[in-house]
Amino acid sequence: MKTVLFRPEAIHDINNAFSWYEGRNPGLGEEFVRSVEVGIDRIKRTPLLASKVHGNIRRVLIRRFPYGIFYFVEGANLFVLGCLHAKRNPTSWKGRVP
Repeated sequence: MKTVLFRPEAIHDINNAFSWYEGRNPGLGEEFVRSVEVGIDRIKRTPLLASKVHGNIRRVLIRRFPYGIFYFVEGANLFVLGCLHAKRNPTSWKGRVP
């Protein structure tokens, strides 16, 4: 299985979404985080299954919430660039590519 490495911006994305959902309905933020974890587990099991959105960047959609996890595979690692709302600028993750 691949090692998952998160860009700081991706952690920030997840924390912001958690806070927003938790502020709307206690417990919903935790459900969001669990959905992200399920998405990350899917990526770890089958990293090349998700569609490419640009170059070698892939996106997997998470269940129940309108978010996508943007990542790329390099060797034994998966680099998570962001976890972004589907209605946001779809290219906002591009500045996060090393």
